Amino acid sequence: MNKHAPKGPVRPKAKKGTFGRVVKKLFGYYPVLAPLTVVCILFAAVTSSIPAIFIQKVTAAIEKWYKIGDWAAASKEIVPLVLTLAVFYVLSMIAITLQSQIMAYMTQGFLHKMRAELFSGMQNLPIGYFDRNKHGDIMSHYTNDIDTLRQLVSQSLPSLIQAGTIVLCVFSIMIYYSIPLTLLVILGVVVMLLVSKKIGGGSAKYFIRQQQAVGKTEGYIQEMMNGMKVVKVFCHEETTAKDFDDINNALYEDSFRAHAFANTLGPIIMNIGNIMYVIMAIAGGTLIALNVPNLSLSGMAINISIVVPFLNMTKQFTGNINQLSQQINSVVMGLAGASRVFALMDELPETDDGYVTLVNAEIDEQGNVTETAERTGIWAWKHPHGDGTVTYTKLTGDVRMEGVDFSYVEGKQVLFDVSVYAKPGQKVAFVGATGAGKTTITNLINRYYDIADGKIRYDGININKIKKSDLRRSLGIVLQETNLFTGTVMDNIRYGRLDATDDECIEAAKLSGAHDFITRLPDGYNTELTNNGSNLSGGQRQLIAIARAAVADPPVMILDEATSSIDTRTEAIVQKGMDKLMEGRTVFVIAHRLSTVMNSDVIMVMDHGKIIERGSHDDLIAQKGTYYQLYTGAFELD
Repeated sequence: MNKHAPKGPVRPKAKKGTFGRVVKKLFGYYPVLAPLTVVCILFAAVTSSIPAIFIQKVTAAIEKWYKIGDWAAASKEIVPLVLTLAVFYVLSMIAITLQSQIMAYMTQGFLHKMRAELFSGMQNLPIGYFDRNKHGDIMSHYTNDIDTLRQLVSQSLPSLIQAGTIVLCVFSIMIYYSIPLTLLVILGVVVMLLVSKKIGGGSAKYFIRQQQAVGKTEGYIQEMMNGMKVVKVFCHEETTAKDFDDINNALYEDSFRAHAFANTLGPIIMNIGNIMYVIMAIAGGTLIALNVPNLSLSGMAINISIVVPFLNMTKQFTGNINQLSQQINSVVMGLAGASRVFALMDELPETDDGYVTLVNAEIDEQGNVTETAERTGIWAWKHPHGDGTVTYTKLTGDVRMEGVDFSYVEGKQVLFDVSVYAKPGQKVAFVGATGAGKTTITNLINRYYDIADGKIRYDGININKIKKSDLRRSLGIVLQETNLFTGTVMDNIRYGRLDATDDECIEAAKLSGAHDFITRLPDGYNTELTNNGSNLSGGQRQLIAIARAAVADPPVMILDEATSSIDTRTEAIVQKGMDKLMEGRTVFVIAHRLSTVMNSDVIMVMDHGKIIERGSHDDLIAQKGTYYQLYTGAFELD
């Protein structure tokens, strides 16, 4: 992580309308299946609402024919009703089965597409984003946050649609049969909503805090796993465990409160529904006994055929209100996760307004540069102009920084009026204490960050005009911290240029001095590496990283403490390969070991973001300044 970057996660607030955005994404991914699923859910919901109508008609028929004892006539009226209801139930079963199968397919596909979109977008984020945010917290977006969307999409959304539709249908039927009884049910629903708002609001607040706490916990675990050797060497196991307990306890408290609220809501709503059932039975019986006039759209009087289905509708109505309230927890968790996912998606990508590109080229006898599709080993900058013409400039590796100022954070300048002139084929070295600005200079050449003032030119072209991907393709870099990926040794070397052949990778390994130890590995170049090459020594990992840069065959190399993990004996072997690697290339070297920079064409001594001395090794020794004191051991680099 960049030591100059601001600490702690900095993320924008999630935009409003997260729920609508999730729905829009789902329908965007599945424009045919998603509407079909909604149709199936609506059909099943409507079908489950209409039994009240059939019950009313059957009850009325029984009541009608009971008075005269004509059961044959009653059966002729009842049997068609029952058969019609049975047909509706069969169709509903088919719709539910179809909906469940499609929903299972869409849910997993939705998560798959969301992760892919999230990861694709993350590749375009600037380096500064990863400096500011814990990597474990970022990983939590792909695991915990995305997983909360699974329950939201697969369960909560269908349940909301189904329960909401049933509530509307049942409400319409109740209004049709009796407005007074419906108002009594609405009164109970108002009580339910007030309780849901009070308890559900507390649940929502803590579910959001739980999501944030999970990300913080995973970030801390990832950080401690990476630094386990440091923890052990300084005997900080107890302190680390205590710090984790504090973070874990915060997660426990938020989770406990969230689920305490959530688990209380369901039973309360359910019992309010039971009380409403009893009240409805008493009220209906009283209205029948007192022969109270009924106000309804149907015009029917209050009787048994209305009260009996009303009891079932009351149970169904309050039950689905309870179902809606139960989904609050899943919806809140899903939206909390979605907010974090969308916040990452909404991060501004790395800006790139460059239009000069890197192409393979060939040069004729007259020195004219032309573009070619074949790999020739000669590269050129393709520079389109406003008048429609295109010019080609051979890539030579001439890099110049003129009066560059830079700040990672506004108000805290780290580079002051830095000027560097690297001619093609020159080896330019930077020495100085930690934090002097050496690595920052190479970060600016790569355009990981943009300068505040000054100019950086590459073969006479302002690097702001060069497309970032093409600029970085022309630069080989070996970092102090080596990153190896899961795969074979050959795969890791080929990472420098994916179209490189096995022979080219082996030649690169020989050039870097890695070939000998690779051939002694159990499976040679096919040896599997895992966990950043933990089965190799630090020096061996660095040699593979150097080979990876060599196979890319770039005209400009940046070596940031490239031999820091290699012992003195191995360094002598590597240095020979490095010398071959640097032949004909412009090379920027950052090193603490002065022995690795003595043969540089230019050595720059840096202090607090300024170049205080520059010249060859002999020139700087003759000046008897800071470099001379470093070389003679008068003082050492921090």
